[in-house]
Amino acid sequence: MVVMGSTLYATTLLIASTLLPQMQGTMSATQDEIAWAMTFNILATAVMTPMTGWLAARFGRRETMTWSVLLFTATTFMCGASNSLETLILWRVLQGALGAPVIPLSQTILLDAFPKRQQGLVTSIFGMAVVIGPVIGPTLGGLLSELYSWRWAFYMIVPVGLISFIGLRLTLPADRPTGRIALDWTGFLSLSVAIACVQLVLSRGQRLDWFDSGEILIETFVAILAFWIFIAHSLTARRPFLNLGLLRDRNYALGLVLVMIYGMLNFTPMVLLPPLLQQHAGFPDMLIGEIIAARGVGATIGFFIAIFVGRMDPRIGLIGGFALQVISGLWLMALDLNVDAATLMANSLVQGIAIGVIWVPLTLATFATTSSANLAEGTAVYHLLRNIGSSFFISICVAEVVRASSANYSRLVEMVNPFNRSLLLPWVTGAWDTETVTGLAKLSKEISRQAAMLGYINAFGLYTLASAMAIPLILLVGGRSRAR
Repeated sequence: MVVMGSTLYATTLLIASTLLPQMQGTMSATQDEIAWAMTFNILATAVMTPMTGWLAARFGRRETMTWSVLLFTATTFMCGASNSLETLILWRVLQGALGAPVIPLSQTILLDAFPKRQQGLVTSIFGMAVVIGPVIGPTLGGLLSELYSWRWAFYMIVPVGLISFIGLRLTLPADRPTGRIALDWTGFLSLSVAIACVQLVLSRGQRLDWFDSGEILIETFVAILAFWIFIAHSLTARRPFLNLGLLRDRNYALGLVLVMIYGMLNFTPMVLLPPLLQQHAGFPDMLIGEIIAARGVGATIGFFIAIFVGRMDPRIGLIGGFALQVISGLWLMALDLNVDAATLMANSLVQGIAIGVIWVPLTLATFATTSSANLAEGTAVYHLLRNIGSSFFISICVAEVVRASSANYSRLVEMVNPFNRSLLLPWVTGAWDTETVTGLAKLSKEISRQAAMLGYINAFGLYTLASAMAIPLILLVGGRSRAR
């Protein structure tokens, strides 16, 4: 039941990524606007994740877990019922915020329930179970969105969420809230404001021409001020919201950087591929869902591999996983608009294997020297940075797609002129006609497709670069060590 609750979150993320093109059309939104449905959901999850420890202490693990699942289910239903971009983003924010405690609390419950020697196996089984939903979810979601509408992909999660809520109420042992943890509101609010402002800058910067906009300047100033308040307060407060002293542990500090990069790589392809495939390559929603689902299949394989790799030095699994991410990124950079579904499924499978292989050794290496007393807080920060990495990097990549598409379109249309002799050759122009308005419109559409593809290739290049940056950091991670 604990695993089922965690599965709901990952399933919703993958389904939402499959539905982005349909939601974009329904809401009459641009590509960067509809991406907010993903980024602000992840951001809300990131902001609320560190509150997991306080919520569990204040209300108890059982109450926090069960009510998070129920409220997450209710907001998922409201996402499907949304009729405007604003209401969709609002419910996605609430969905992420209210469901945030589920995954870190699930992991904490499992790690506390099993001895240290079994935690690698438990983490692998937990990871494999969590990816079962993402395998089935996008496939069914894509089918339902094609047969009915994108709303039914959200609605189908509701009965599973209700079953999970009932099962958790019946199976989780009752525990008494300790109530001993006081929430540091100054640290929480300053960190939340800083993260939210950075996200707004990244999400709206390209549309508002970055620092030529007064709004962007204000948001940047507020983000810097709020982050300075958070750091100063955390270093001087007796009980800060986040204990920065944990960063003195080398493995934990490096693990946070690596999990942030892991988050950057985790969801970005799933946000970029659906709009590219539907709008520019003509793929149906059901086929896009199958391509996304192949990633879940790969993750399942990766977690099986991680069980055996986990017996060795964790750095071996980490280097192998991030190397696969580099390979998949280079593969994506070599694609064009004539790509077939089998190639995309194979690439998605490789990405999934990499995700599965990385997760277990990364988690074990990060917390190898973390004491049990700091495990709950350390886990919360761990998931916080994973989600921040996802949200920020998605916004950066979408902004690059929009920027590069516009710039490349301007450069490509310069070639369509009477002085370009290549356009006089019939085997070059093909079906395009530069002598009529209809022909020019068709040519303009093709130029738009190719310009967009170049923008996506740039984004895939950022993905590849981020993957490669992780490998030198892995060499600094310490080997196995018993927790203090």
